[in-house]
Amino acid sequence: MFNELALSTVMALLAVSIHGFGLLGLGRGLEFYERRAGRSYVEGPLWRHALLTIAVVLGLFVVHGAEIWMYAAVYKLIGAVPDLREAVYFSSISYGSIGYDDSLMAPEWRLLGAIEGVAGAILLGWSVAFFVSVMTPFTARRKHGMVHRDVP
Repeated sequence: MFNELALSTVMALLAVSIHGFGLLGLGRGLEFYERRAGRSYVEGPLWRHALLTIAVVLGLFVVHGAEIWMYAAVYKLIGAVPDLREAVYFSSISYGSIGYDDSLMAPEWRLLGAIEGVAGAILLGWSVAFFVSVMTPFTARRKHGMVHRDVP
């Protein structure tokens, strides 16, 4: 059990680090856009808002995907699952806290999968908070009557 908890701790720290840097990168991307455009990312035409929203969501998918694949690689590396496909599958369902069936996982490593679920839930929540903070200025702008015509 000590090995599972030690590896779980290392994996959670790595996942939190990847996530933190990923969200910082997305935030910096929005800042870069603002500097380059010479205006806030909430200003401008609707199609730009849509593209920025899609870019942020895709960025979040990449960050979560990297974390899921990291766990999957470790599962395969330590021999906790029979093959890479099963490793990615198990990691995906564990990360999303869905958890379907841990019979594929070697019994001595099942705790690692369970702790991935806890870490994944926290990281998904962190992403939701980030996304809400990015999207809130759009709704605040509409509420305060600051909506401008969509011009190119």
